[in-house]
Amino acid sequence: MADRMTSVRVAPPEAVATPLLVLPWFEGEPVPAWAVEADRRLGGALGRVVEEGDFRGKKDEALLLYPRPGELPAARVLLVGSGRRAEFGPERARRAIGVAVRQAERLGVSELVVALAPWFEAAGPAGAERTAQAAAEAAVLAAWDFRELKTTGDEDRPRAEVRSAALLVDAGHAAAAEAGARIGDVVARGANRARQLAARPGNVATPSHLAEIAREIADRFGLGLTVLDREGIRREGMGALLAVSQGSEEEPRFIALEYRPAGAPAEPLVLIGKGVTFDAGGISLKPAEKMDEMKYDMSGAAAVLGAIEAIAELGWPVGVVGLAPATENLPSGRALKPGDVIPTHLGRTVEVVNTDAEGRLILADALSYARRYRPAAVVDAATLTGACVVALGHHAIGLMGNDEALVAEVREAGERAGERCWPLPLWEEDRSQLDSVVADLKNTGGRPAATITAGWFLREFASGFPWAHLDIAGTAWRDEAPPYLRKGPTGVPVRLFVEWVRGRAVR
Repeated sequence: MADRMTSVRVAPPEAVATPLLVLPWFEGEPVPAWAVEADRRLGGALGRVVEEGDFRGKKDEALLLYPRPGELPAARVLLVGSGRRAEFGPERARRAIGVAVRQAERLGVSELVVALAPWFEAAGPAGAERTAQAAAEAAVLAAWDFRELKTTGDEDRPRAEVRSAALLVDAGHAAAAEAGARIGDVVARGANRARQLAARPGNVATPSHLAEIAREIADRFGLGLTVLDREGIRREGMGALLAVSQGSEEEPRFIALEYRPAGAPAEPLVLIGKGVTFDAGGISLKPAEKMDEMKYDMSGAAAVLGAIEAIAELGWPVGVVGLAPATENLPSGRALKPGDVIPTHLGRTVEVVNTDAEGRLILADALSYARRYRPAAVVDAATLTGACVVALGHHAIGLMGNDEALVAEVREAGERAGERCWPLPLWEEDRSQLDSVVADLKNTGGRPAATITAGWFLREFASGFPWAHLDIAGTAWRDEAPPYLRKGPTGVPVRLFVEWVRGRAVR
């Protein structure tokens, strides 16, 4: 990962020299005590713009002021709206920071300073660390932009890349702010790692490329790493992963990355991510329109790698294993065919009625493989079903599992992390849609309850441990994103993964 982008500074806002001083503001409120001196030096400008209604402090609102010479050390003052105080939470902080970063880019400013005093007041003493974490996360996430493959100029490119964001606090909040900012910076860099991998095209981010990134992370942090090639996958008995990969010239990989700190419990947590680096649908070919977006079908695997990297850097005392089955899903003369019956790592047979329902096949082998770790719990993430987008849109992750306590725990972690989940039922009645007359089960139950029957398929292979499934088909990439993200990959669910592990680490 890159060096830390955010820092914490102790100073009043009127004393800070910076190209851009960001002052968060709550809707409908007058000049607060922490900004009175800055307002005085500005000749009452802050109070006037609020009184005249030029700036109300609404969510995502912004107003730029230019101090006259000698008024403030800051070259510019940006007021950013946080909405109503009663509605404030970490997500409002993220959005406001995102607005500030976008303004800085347009202004050609590469660094900014954000006063956190109003947010600390609203969050209370117990919320200072979480608020600083959210602010740091948003700064790092908002500054990320995928331009590594561009070789020429770009009219739409921001005038500057924001490289530094300082969080301005008083002495009483410094320790909490520093703790939160460090976590937020690390977690966001992990999410940006996932975004970078997901944004890379299928001819770059191949299964072997994911394995190379896993090797890079393992070498940096001294992690355990196992990478199985096609022959290794065959020897391991992963018939489903092997079957999906057989239509491609590109070799599959099965990646197991292990963070095992000294003193951690013997039973690790296991994260699993779907790693289909390009999904044409196989013989059940997808429509040509938007097929280019199928490079994002490895977002689950990318999130596992980003999360493990962040967890290892944070050094929490809990063991975590990341598993990523990686392959392409292409049509060819050797490709898996509708009607084929294939074996799986667990020994169960599957009738493949649709080769475009391939993600659940490779996850089935990964879930079975996870048993060897005797895991305390397993959570998988996959861009699994278009039906999840229809059901929940782009604002919530579909959540299912075989353990109600774990499902609740994951949902709560998502709320804290800003990656919300909505639980869906795994009712026995839906399981019958997977019945097959020629094999143990079919790989799809058709259109009715498609997200739920996909979850049921995975549940058949999650035996012997608590398990939860995250369907991120609607959240892994966005055409319209909150201010702290951009169009394209979001890094979901890196922040959720890390927050869930954090909750286990402090039990």
